[in-house]
Amino acid sequence: MKGILSRLQQNWVYGGFLASLVFLVLAPVLTQDWPVAELLVYLSLPVYMIHQLEEHDGDRFREFINRVIGHGHEVLTTPVVFVVNVLGVWGMTALSIWLTRMVAPGWGLIAAYLLLINAVLHIVQAAILRGYNPGLVTAVVLFLPLGAGIFAGLVPVSSVANHLVSIILVLALHGMIVLRVRQRLGQVSS
Repeated sequence: MKGILSRLQQNWVYGGFLASLVFLVLAPVLTQDWPVAELLVYLSLPVYMIHQLEEHDGDRFREFINRVIGHGHEVLTTPVVFVVNVLGVWGMTALSIWLTRMVAPGWGLIAAYLLLINAVLHIVQAAILRGYNPGLVTAVVLFLPLGAGIFAGLVPVSSVANHLVSIILVLALHGMIVLRVRQRLGQVSS
């Protein structure tokens, strides 16, 4: 079992990319009667999976963080990348889709903020480092317009609670990465 988990942690991004193609092909069937904004919430999952291929193919993101922030030390591990992306991103996006359809459309803001905050972080990092970071292209080309489309379509039907909870969830997910990297940095420098 440990070998299977290890292989999943190392190769999840490729299964995600293939699943994104299936989700895209099924979109017209599964979402044919959905309002446009809710369709865009659904599309956030396969689009995020496509972004993850750019970001994590060949372990690019983890190696980038370990090189740039960890200065060659492993401050971001494979299991953390797996948990954040599969359980965190996919789980949070699936929750957003489910809540949007089953509870209230305003919960689609979870997906919108997930896309928009991630895109902003990629852009800020590129500006600070004056160069490319893994995932930058799809964050700009796919996340900004899709996130803006979801946001524009759902703001009229969203509550303050939808906004606050969505922002808190997304920042907590990104904060998990930052905290784990800082913990590892502290261990390395000790």
